[in-house]
Amino acid sequence: LADYYTGATIKHLTGQDLARYRFALPPLSEQHRIAAILDKADALRAKRRAALAQLDTLTQLDTLTQSIFFDMFGDPATNPKEWAVCSVADYVEAFQGGKSIESESGDNVVSRNRVLKVSAVTGMRYLPEESKPVPDNYAPPEAHFVKEGDLLFSRANTSELVGAVAYVESTPSNVLLPDKLWRFVWRKNPLRAERLFVWALFQTAPVRDAIAGRATGTSGSMKNISQEKVLGIHTILPPIELQREFGARIATLRRLQITQRRLLTELDSLFASLQHRAFRSEL
Repeated sequence: LADYYTGATIKHLTGQDLARYRFALPPLSEQHRIAAILDKADALRAKRRAALAQLDTLTQLDTLTQSIFFDMFGDPATNPKEWAVCSVADYVEAFQGGKSIESESGDNVVSRNRVLKVSAVTGMRYLPEESKPVPDNYAPPEAHFVKEGDLLFSRANTSELVGAVAYVESTPSNVLLPDKLWRFVWRKNPLRAERLFVWALFQTAPVRDAIAGRATGTSGSMKNISQEKVLGIHTILPPIELQREFGARIATLRRLQITQRRLLTELDSLFASLQHRAFRSEL
């Protein structure tokens, strides 16, 4: 169609020019056959997209994860199953943070390492793309690199978001902790807490309220909380075996979600390929 465009500055195409465009038109029966193939492929994409949308919705805090948590452990506010109650310090040894680093400026900066922004955990999901480049002459300690299996905690944010947590399923190897994000350092011998259980526990209303109530700061838009105050919060602590069962269920949901996304990507690629082949009369 480019051969039919007119105009020096803004190219346009008139109806008369379009009417002169010639292209190969398959017989009507062949058009119907191609349309049927594309319709079937598109229907598969629609079903997969609907399944993924449902799964994405269900795995949010207020749906399936929360439902599984409350079914297994009850409401932490009332503790109807009479689990042991202890302080966070009984299963968390400390919180480990990174360093505040001035990022490199510019839109096209290439850097070996990147440091997370607070927004990397704001939505209770780990988002490594929420990061910024650091100078290449900065040599970070090994302990400042984010690792798979970390549970991260936001020590500074708004009143509603301070204390947000995110579990790191996978991460690029060059991502660093800032000073405003901590990783949980677990007590061991014996290990008393499973990280996915704690991830869900720290999203429940009693723990969120406890964090918000202990956070301080003169700015209405930014609150901070100290390690001492977090470690002093009291929570339920069911047996570790039950926590691990919960973690296994959540891990299964996450794997299913990843599989659905991969299959949808494959179907999108297949549909694009079928369209390309159809217009080249290769179907």
